[in-house]
Amino acid sequence: MLVLPVLLSSVLVAGPVVVVNPGFEKDTEGWTFTAGTGVATNRPHGGAKLVYLDAGSGKSVSQTITVPTAGTYSVSAWIATGGAGGTFTVLRGGTPVETVTLPSRSTYTRYTISDVAFAEGDRLGIVFGSGSGWVNVDDVMISPGATASPAVRSSNPKIVEMFGWAKAKAGSWVHQNGVPGPLNVDERQPGGTGEGVYTSSYWAGYAHRSGYYSRDFAHQLAGAHILGLAEQNKNMLRSFARSATEEHKFYPVWALNFDASTYLSIDYRSPTDFVREVPATFELVEKANQAFRWTGDRAYLDDPVFWDYYRRATADFVTLHDGQLPNGIAEGTGRGIFQGTASYNEVGGEPLAEAGDAIGSQYQAHKALAALARDKGDRTLSRAQEKRARAVKEYFNTTWSVKQGSGEFVRAYTVDGTPLTGFGKENSWFMPMKGIIDAGPRNDAYLDFVDAEASGAGRPSNIEAITYLPDTFFRHNRAGTAWKWMQDVYDRREERHVSSRQGLNGDYPEVPFTLVSQTVEGLMGIQPDAPRRTVATQSRLPADIGWLEVADVPVGSGKVTVRHDGTDSSTFTNKGDGPVFWEARFAGEHRWLEVNGHRFPGIPKVIDGVTYTVAKVPVRAGGTATAKIAS
Repeated sequence: MLVLPVLLSSVLVAGPVVVVNPGFEKDTEGWTFTAGTGVATNRPHGGAKLVYLDAGSGKSVSQTITVPTAGTYSVSAWIATGGAGGTFTVLRGGTPVETVTLPSRSTYTRYTISDVAFAEGDRLGIVFGSGSGWVNVDDVMISPGATASPAVRSSNPKIVEMFGWAKAKAGSWVHQNGVPGPLNVDERQPGGTGEGVYTSSYWAGYAHRSGYYSRDFAHQLAGAHILGLAEQNKNMLRSFARSATEEHKFYPVWALNFDASTYLSIDYRSPTDFVREVPATFELVEKANQAFRWTGDRAYLDDPVFWDYYRRATADFVTLHDGQLPNGIAEGTGRGIFQGTASYNEVGGEPLAEAGDAIGSQYQAHKALAALARDKGDRTLSRAQEKRARAVKEYFNTTWSVKQGSGEFVRAYTVDGTPLTGFGKENSWFMPMKGIIDAGPRNDAYLDFVDAEASGAGRPSNIEAITYLPDTFFRHNRAGTAWKWMQDVYDRREERHVSSRQGLNGDYPEVPFTLVSQTVEGLMGIQPDAPRRTVATQSRLPADIGWLEVADVPVGSGKVTVRHDGTDSSTFTNKGDGPVFWEARFAGEHRWLEVNGHRFPGIPKVIDGVTYTVAKVPVRAGGTATAKIAS
């Protein structure tokens, strides 16, 4: 039974909904304590202090905040317990809205009560209650409620459960614009170096650091958009683009604080001594194009900060970092992450000059700029980048990835030009994930190799590395394998992360964000082109998902709902304010398709060397269309 104190402290705030003293570094300020509770220093999650509640009923720690702006909010806290029965409750106007009953778990775990609606002037209460054992609480956070709320229905209950968990967990990592928070928090300086004002952003990287990382951000961008975080994506991407100065040799910095302007100090020592990894430079160009396709926001074309970044990343950066093995492919130094490394695989102990994840990402960056330049109206640049992308891919398949005199697949080169084969984790699976390998038996064999290695002795120890595998296999229509890896990530969410400070695997932000995108982009094959009011779909449902529907996916200024029944029937609903052209894709060659009950010849289309049959269907605002393979 929850026992509340007679009087909850009331805190008036302006702007965002601000928790006073969220990490308890200011002792009891802002909170109300009953007997048997207090502030301690013995085992904080972050900073130097935490709140404790002794075992036994009737003890609580609470705070009440007057909400300045109507909306929905999510409340999170890191909690560890020595016994079951403790509680975490959110109240509205003094009435409990939702309570989480805590299990016995001595590892700090992040608990969230999601999307609670408040009117302006409502009182938002946060109460932690005691249980059968001790309860420790730290680092309370309030996130803005979701601005998009896609929903999943399916014949398979596991994907429904997985998506619901991922949507709520990802939403808990979002920062309110204007909320105060510590800067430069990390394991070496858990109290940080002072306080700043956070901007619209979300966690992308370790949960015990006060910043977001380029690699994590790139992988989380699509999932973030699907959850309505388009502005956060643009703000964060622009901060990386702005950091790629000539002084930094056109590398973006590796991580920024949540103020989106100061560099996270654990990864940045000086303009010549900061963490930088070649693939990230290129992935940010690719992801800018992806964000433009989802949103249609012309800032990705017209903002000079973005445009200068794309041009320099695909030209000046490559030229400046192509000195050891001159071939038009950007290189790392082979001297570690603070001097510029060629690969995301930081633990290989190999002095790499070039790596598979870097060349694959460079290929996609050239393709992305070609698409962006086409929409900007610069046909000369677009054609030049298309030509450059084709040249990189041809060079990769005929020379770079081929070890002469053997059938081995090269995945990296050391600074002395030695080719490396075998399994290199990121520098292996990024090659098929980026689509740089020509379609056919060689690509198929390499996918088999990646799956076998990741399933055995080559499995990465960190869960965030595994989150790339579903994307790798979805790209090549290996739905069963991709779904296997999605389930592997989800099923390990309650296991301890390899970094003890991180807590559980499920509390690594990349996990929920990628499960969201892998459901929508992977299983559903939703590929938007908002500037052209076009959405393509392709069912990639495995055998144990008979049907799957994802409703209210934001595309441009509207939303779409897509349902797949098996792999031969798809239904599309346009919930926008204007017509949308739907491209219904079906893998393979099919003579006839049926669209809205009428039989039409299928249109063949080759994408990345693979043949599909498509139907192009205009769908009016509020309309629904169905396409299927005709028997």
